[in-house]
Amino acid sequence: MSEIPRRAVTRGAKLATLPLGFAGRTALGLGKRTFGRPAETVALEVQRRTADQLFRVLGELKGGAMKVGQLLSIFEAGLPEEVAGPFRASLTRLQEAAPPMPAVTVHKVMAEGLGKEWRERFAEFDDRPAAAASIGQVHKAVWHDGRTVAVKVQYPGAGKALMSDFNQISRLSRMINPLFPGVEVKPLVADLKRRLEKELDYDDEARAQAAFHAAYAGDPDFAVPAVVAQSGHVLVTEWLDGTPMSKVIADGPQELRDRAGLLLFRFLLSGPARCEMIHIDPHPGNFRMLDDGRLGVMDFGGAARVPAELQWSIGRLLRIGTLGTPEEMVEAMREEGFLAPEGEVDPEQLAALVSAHAFPFSTERFRYTREWMRQETARGFGVATDMRPGGLARHLRVPPQYMAVTRALTGCGGVLCQLEAEGAFRAEAERWLPGFAAGDADGALPGPAEGEATA
Repeated sequence: MSEIPRRAVTRGAKLATLPLGFAGRTALGLGKRTFGRPAETVALEVQRRTADQLFRVLGELKGGAMKVGQLLSIFEAGLPEEVAGPFRASLTRLQEAAPPMPAVTVHKVMAEGLGKEWRERFAEFDDRPAAAASIGQVHKAVWHDGRTVAVKVQYPGAGKALMSDFNQISRLSRMINPLFPGVEVKPLVADLKRRLEKELDYDDEARAQAAFHAAYAGDPDFAVPAVVAQSGHVLVTEWLDGTPMSKVIADGPQELRDRAGLLLFRFLLSGPARCEMIHIDPHPGNFRMLDDGRLGVMDFGGAARVPAELQWSIGRLLRIGTLGTPEEMVEAMREEGFLAPEGEVDPEQLAALVSAHAFPFSTERFRYTREWMRQETARGFGVATDMRPGGLARHLRVPPQYMAVTRALTGCGGVLCQLEAEGAFRAEAERWLPGFAAGDADGALPGPAEGEATA
């Protein structure tokens, strides 16, 4: 494959196989139920086959299609084990790799970005990609000064493919939603589309990575590679060795899993406090555990700005969700825009939903597990499908200023459940989130957050 398939008719034909296959499997399921097979067994088989086809097609297409697949793969911890087990390995492969570009195409992009004499800037350059992802692939090389570097090369046609994909995938939410109960796919895809438009700009990504590198320079827990060079569709950064997070998830010892989970959580929470930015793409392919125990972090194309007032609001909401009364939860969520200003909601029902998600921060130590995620996913599905006049589904929404943070923390929770990580997550929230610690409750709280902008 020389580049992303760009023609809308070609990509559309591949994506069209998804709803057609789903319809066929549904019809087959109805037929099997007619001949006496239990409805639950048939539904499980349809779900398993749908998941298998979904991730295979999204992976083949790269671009926005594969990015959606990577994002959804984080939520596999919330699937029933009978469904998650058979294709968990394929999800891991999707997070880590995609069909690569041939060398001739790579060389063309390199010349367009760094100039015709681009090879003179490198002592060595490996034409074989070390990793391939949704909108670009990475090559290992040696910079002219002797540093080992990662060279990120964007797929030709990535921009056009992204827009085509998202327009079509947003129409497939009816098929995807049953696989991930409680995950609202349509707004998730819309936000991802907006973020990926930013990811296409490697100059923007370089600025974000440089900011994180400066904020975490010399940190004993984290390694953020320095930016070496950037031009056009080429980004050169320092190389990171280490154990991929996906491998830690697959067969890492529990001690390593716990440390990886705690460091991932600490990195996401500390970013806003240290540089007013958050890494919002926490799928396992973006992280490595280094031999010295640090967490290596890559891919800052989706970084988003989190100003001080929004940090306080997040901490305040989490504190109220953990310790507040049902009535306080309703008032706070209405102030921040999570509830429609009109209409009444049942405070006890809202408290039950919020408290479940805030529970990891109500105890000194908590272990994230797949079983816990499945329970919360099922709970969320019940709320999302309750469209009665008094149902929460009619009133709940995610305000725009919270979209990036919600995506980051939700994705982080999915990875923590894949790791089955245990740690003192409450202490991390107290350390990094203003407004969450008990003493913060006595101070004056600012009003609702005004907004959030991407870096």
